[in-house]
Amino acid sequence: HPKESEVGIAYPFSTDQFLLETYRNPWGEMRFGKILEDLDALAGNIAFNHVQGNAMIVTAGVDRIRVRRRPEIGADQYLSGKVTWIGSSSMEIRMKISTCEDCSDEWLEAYFTFVTLDPETKRAIKITPLIPETDEERVHFELGAVKAQAKKVARKNKIQIGRPLSEESLKIDSRAARLLEEAGTLLRMPSLADPHTILMDQTAQSNAMVAQPQARNLHDRIFGGFLMRRAFELAFATCYMFGGDKPRFLEVDDISFDKPVDVGDLLVFKSRVLYTMPEGGNLGSYVDKHEGFPLVNVEVECWVTCPESKRAEVSNHFYFTFALPAKDTCRRVLPANIDQARRMAQRMCDDEIQAGLRP
Repeated sequence: HPKESEVGIAYPFSTDQFLLETYRNPWGEMRFGKILEDLDALAGNIAFNHVQGNAMIVTAGVDRIRVRRRPEIGADQYLSGKVTWIGSSSMEIRMKISTCEDCSDEWLEAYFTFVTLDPETKRAIKITPLIPETDEERVHFELGAVKAQAKKVARKNKIQIGRPLSEESLKIDSRAARLLEEAGTLLRMPSLADPHTILMDQTAQSNAMVAQPQARNLHDRIFGGFLMRRAFELAFATCYMFGGDKPRFLEVDDISFDKPVDVGDLLVFKSRVLYTMPEGGNLGSYVDKHEGFPLVNVEVECWVTCPESKRAEVSNHFYFTFALPAKDTCRRVLPANIDQARRMAQRMCDDEIQAGLRP
């Protein structure tokens, strides 16, 4: 039963000054990068407790992490989570943070997906089934099934060389072509272009680091929450540089874990503003007050880089959404080539689909 898998931890910020300083950012607010680390760590423990035997548990992705409101940094907080959906070899875990232990004042929710593998063959193995009992548990279970099906459809529709384009892929290509056409003046006659537009390449930022053993997990791989924190901090800085004012984090969506990261790997994080909504947009009623504020979608890629072999592979994709509450508008970001246009169009479509699943 979902209730049997529930685990929670308390943050006694009101009485533990050292803990408080660990989670405080320069503006006296919650440091969300640290929260992302904790979410992944506790979600992994919940998954580990639910699975029987010695199966290898791998983070497959994060559907969304949404902020309902700004928490008060000096108040005690409570992080908890439980298994809400089970497939044949994957599970979804819903995490939440509340000011009160009874979870009546929830201000953040997150959905993590884990896959269980045989430690020797690395093949998927079945998981103990879940039996929802309450109406709320049944709603979360059904939503998990809907999202799992949506992911299968998205994988099927993904543009691949040598495969005929699906109807959805054709729509994305058409949208990409319109975006690239719109960027024509900015590309060919920049002095005559709309001053409120900017090319995607001009928003890019990056940093690099070597993965240290202190950030490894039980499988001697780099802890996913560590990568999430590093990606968030770069995305925040990217949006800050782009928008000209301190951004407000609203959500992170569709985090993929495509390749494991080992201790000693050289990691290069690359970020860019993928698209913007200068007049604002609708992220659902759950998300912190954002109506009318310019919204900025930032993509971060983590590349595992090997200078010796001159090779690099993407290990993770992250998509963050920020608001610019002190600004009336922001620049529209436009693509410089068809690859950027397709990436932008794909992300816009994915976000619109996700919006349909948002309460």
